[in-house]
Amino acid sequence: MTASDEQTPEPQRRRPESVYGVGSEPDARFSLANERTALAWLRTGLALVAGGVALTTLGTLTDQSTMVDLIAALACLAGGSLAVGGLFGWRRTERALRLGRPLPPPTALPILATAVAVIAVLLAAYAVVQAVT
Repeated sequence: MTASDEQTPEPQRRRPESVYGVGSEPDARFSLANERTALAWLRTGLALVAGGVALTTLGTLTDQSTMVDLIAALACLAGGSLAVGGLFGWRRTERALRLGRPLPPPTALPILATAVAVIAVLLAAYAVVQAVT
């Protein structure tokens, strides 16, 4: 049997088809960079969720656990939202790469910056209240 007698296997369909079913294959470096960016968004979301869990645990040790629990809930919600936003950002960027269109701006970035700022202000206010009382 020669190499020409062997049949080339049919390429597997890549999922999601809404991303990989359009346009042409971009330079692999750009797709891999897009994937790394999406994974960074997911790691950041996971860190916010982990911070929320840590705050809830810390809240059980204080008298003001309701305030800490609210901040923890905000951190967890922000982390989950960021993970979903990272997925949608990856999809939009990958489609733009495949279609040769300009890259879309990151929509999750302003949300993340706002959420981190709100969490920081709430935690600072909580720390001040605890120091005064």
